[in-house]
Amino acid sequence: MVTTEPEAGILDRTFGNLRRAWAGLSDQTRQMFWKELRADLPDDDLARIRTQMTECLEARGGEISARSRAAELGRSYLSLDDDGRTRFLELMASEFGTDRARIDSAVEALKNADVEHRYQAELALSVALEPGWRQLLTRFTALPEGVKFLVDLRADLLTYNRHSSSLDPLTVDLKKILESWFDIALLEMRQIDWSSPAALLEKLIAYEAVHEIRSWADLKNRLDADRRCFAFFHPKMPDEPLIFVEVALVSGLAGNIAELLDESDPAFDASKADTAIFYSISNAQQGLGGISFGNFLIKRVVDVLSHELPNLRTFATLSPIPGFAKWLAKANDEVLLSATERRTLQRAIDADGMPAAEGDETPGVNDVRLIDRCLAAMDQSGVDDSLRPILLRLCGRYIAEEKGRGGRARDPVAHFHLSNGARVERINWLGDTSPKGLRQSHGLMVNYLYKLSDIENNHEQYVSGGPVARARNITD
Repeated sequence: MVTTEPEAGILDRTFGNLRRAWAGLSDQTRQMFWKELRADLPDDDLARIRTQMTECLEARGGEISARSRAAELGRSYLSLDDDGRTRFLELMASEFGTDRARIDSAVEALKNADVEHRYQAELALSVALEPGWRQLLTRFTALPEGVKFLVDLRADLLTYNRHSSSLDPLTVDLKKILESWFDIALLEMRQIDWSSPAALLEKLIAYEAVHEIRSWADLKNRLDADRRCFAFFHPKMPDEPLIFVEVALVSGLAGNIAELLDESDPAFDASKADTAIFYSISNAQQGLGGISFGNFLIKRVVDVLSHELPNLRTFATLSPIPGFAKWLAKANDEVLLSATERRTLQRAIDADGMPAAEGDETPGVNDVRLIDRCLAAMDQSGVDDSLRPILLRLCGRYIAEEKGRGGRARDPVAHFHLSNGARVERINWLGDTSPKGLRQSHGLMVNYLYKLSDIENNHEQYVSGGPVARARNITD
């Protein structure tokens, strides 16, 4: 599992907590598996794991014994390195799946069943289709922090599955299990503020995925009187945020993230705010990737803030555009610029004293090169003024018109907000001049507007392949 350094520290403590929580439970079975496993799980140790899994499935000795065996199996997994965990999961996927002969027999029985016995035949087929690993996985739910263990196990699977297609069925099945356990109806939304437990605040720092929280002072500023932070929690993971959103209460649309997060600015009077800016939405659990809560979280937060602060009239984001620079750099065969735009950029370069490159005025194939040369000279006012409207237009085209797989917006953040019913409202020049912002989007950021009366129509239009909802100036 690839993690940042702070997140890795939290995960180390999580694994330590699991080992301690399961230590007493697993003592009853440790005599059988008294020898410590080697981290890379060589063949003789793999045989011991196979025995552990088989013992777990047999479920002899009642509930207490079953919990003990599950705890010991989980502790065994946590003691392994990446190679050992991959072997552990490959064993589970290959030897504890479904019995194909049993499935074929059940299918044949269903085909031949009369009306009176059809239900029993269907039930037998349903039982045959359930893989053994599902029973193994669900054994952990009865253990302290067992659900968190399975979430982290899926994070491992998502990593290891890139190199081992044999893990595909197990990965898919665990996602289905987690989708049912993490249904939105089971989640609780809570506000996080400066008085929240320090351990929870530390997790916000570690899990923040959009704009790095640089210090405790930075975090305190994000939780000030003119800020809000809300997160979803699961009852089986009460101290672990699943996803959280950070909100700034301001006057008018915000277009610059550095200004929004400036620690030296005094807190704004929240009662006078007319706009709520969602400036960061972070998934906190890698193992829940692909299981979406973000759209529900935003709508719940809008509802809460509307009641708390009746003066709020606008709900919008200040969002990154993570794929724009990469898309622009690879658009070598496209005509990106009009003849007028090409001449404008060439004059700006000439005025800056940069010698023309061969073919700069040739349409299409050299547009990217001409734009790159202007980007390299953006600190010069003439180039900056010439490039600005062109880059804003191209970014609007990228967000609102460029399509990826399945007809969805090519940019992942755009897809998230557009599928939730937002409108592309404004693209902000040099809204994020951090190294990450310049690298990903040449400093541009975008406001997505959530107008409550239009959300449903915008969503339906987007998912049906219609035009993206946007302000008039976008792509002009």
